[in-house]
Amino acid sequence: MKKFKDYLQITFGVLILAFATQFFLVPNKIAAGGVTGIAIIINHFVPFLPIGSLMLGMNLILFIIAFIVIGPQFGGKTIFASLGLSGSIWALEAFFGTGIAITRDPMLATIFGTLISGIGMGVVFNANSSTGGTDILAKILNKFVEMDIGKSLLMVDFVVTITAGLTFGADVGMYALLAVVLNGFVIDYVIEGLNITKQVMVVSNKFEVIGDYIMKDLDRGCTLLEGKGGYSHNKTPILYAVVNRKEFIRLKNYIREVDPSAFISVIEVHEVLGNGFKDIT
Repeated sequence: MKKFKDYLQITFGVLILAFATQFFLVPNKIAAGGVTGIAIIINHFVPFLPIGSLMLGMNLILFIIAFIVIGPQFGGKTIFASLGLSGSIWALEAFFGTGIAITRDPMLATIFGTLISGIGMGVVFNANSSTGGTDILAKILNKFVEMDIGKSLLMVDFVVTITAGLTFGADVGMYALLAVVLNGFVIDYVIEGLNITKQVMVVSNKFEVIGDYIMKDLDRGCTLLEGKGGYSHNKTPILYAVVNRKEFIRLKNYIREVDPSAFISVIEVHEVLGNGFKDIT
């Protein structure tokens, strides 16, 4: 069930990314790094080759090289996402044709294309996958020149944007560079938003019934911490739990019913690893 949910999430993210690429980035020649950017540049010189087909061919070649050079370290999810993105763009090209743009304003295309594609990539990355392409190039580069993956990714995208500037002009190249920078921020924001949970600490005389509610009704774990009142110096049990947003609303309503005088402290947590949440491995 978890695998099916992950693949469904990847499919959704890939479709969002394909939409942004086909109707914002490609028609405005914004080659914002990666295999997509390389395909846009090649298509400019060889227009009869569809971008989707170019991406599919390059991804297949890169996967073969990656298996030979760095071993089978790319899981089924990455292959699924990579080929799914290439296939989706190819299908959109076949159905709608090429050159159809929602906007011809390069700044609007850069901003909205990057925002939408960043959301799609964030959804894909959140399912512990990637769209291949740039990641593979970066890992191959890392293998031979011993450069950090992050720096390798930046270098690959930088080379693509420089090539875009030489091909389409300095203005388009700078828009592509802006898209690369903006894309990173959007992806991080989406991943954090999808994984936000609530760390809750409750001080209440009804800690036992509240703890039972968390474990039995919310199916979450909780921990009792031993506190000490600053004024009374009496021992005060503190209930600690991490829940998602929907569960927090239920928990808050329950505490309001059983102990209106309870003290609740809530902190937003951007990532939780372990039982009941994302697998630590």
